Amino acid sequence: MATDKRGASPRLSVRDQTLETLRRRIISLQLPPGEPLSENELAQELGVSRTPVRESLILLREEGLVQVFPQIGSFVSLVDLGRVSEAQFVREAIECASLRDLAVDSDGIAGLRSILQAQCQADAKDDVEEFFRLDEDFHRELLRLAGHESAWAAVNSAKAHLDRARRMSLLDTRPVSTLIEQHTAVVDALEANNLPDADSSLRLHLRAVFEDVQRIQEATPELFSDGEARRPSRRSVARLA
Repeated sequence: MATDKRGASPRLSVRDQTLETLRRRIISLQLPPGEPLSENELAQELGVSRTPVRESLILLREEGLVQVFPQIGSFVSLVDLGRVSEAQFVREAIECASLRDLAVDSDGIAGLRSILQAQCQADAKDDVEEFFRLDEDFHRELLRLAGHESAWAAVNSAKAHLDRARRMSLLDTRPVSTLIEQHTAVVDALEANNLPDADSSLRLHLRAVFEDVQRIQEATPELFSDGEARRPSRRSVARLA
């Protein structure tokens, strides 16, 4: 069976397909922070009834990606700086700890360098979406080589707000080539069996998002939240992607 126009797996229920699609659009900034969400419009666009849309918005609200204001409506939540910080802490703790169990052979290094080459190709095509996918592949591969691929689920579930901040940095502040250089430094250190350098390079890479967020927040403070819910007006903000 072919995938439907939403690009979701046909094995998922309609509700899960809808949830997957809306979550992906929020994280990719197709639905940017502050964007109003109409159940009717979303249902019509996705070709589903209002029920799976309503159920999906409830689940996304629990994840902190949607806010509901009585008498006003539902909105994509602003990027929560506290959640960004917490997710980065979880990610750094898991990924850097896993390096201690990583014994990379020539095949492992070749696999990582293949991902780096694909990242360079994505950068040459100015394909941010492809680079973001390959960035995820790179970090997941590091966990796999350390025997901790199952930990990716914990990392992934914590980083929705962090991913939105990372997307903003790719669009507005940090050249993709800089991130590739940081990835390369990690691989070079691993190939040299220099764990301290690999650890420091990975931490530097993972913490770079904080500098990016500060610059983006200074330019567009309306896209960020410090945890306090701000009552919006029902209007669309400028789309970032």
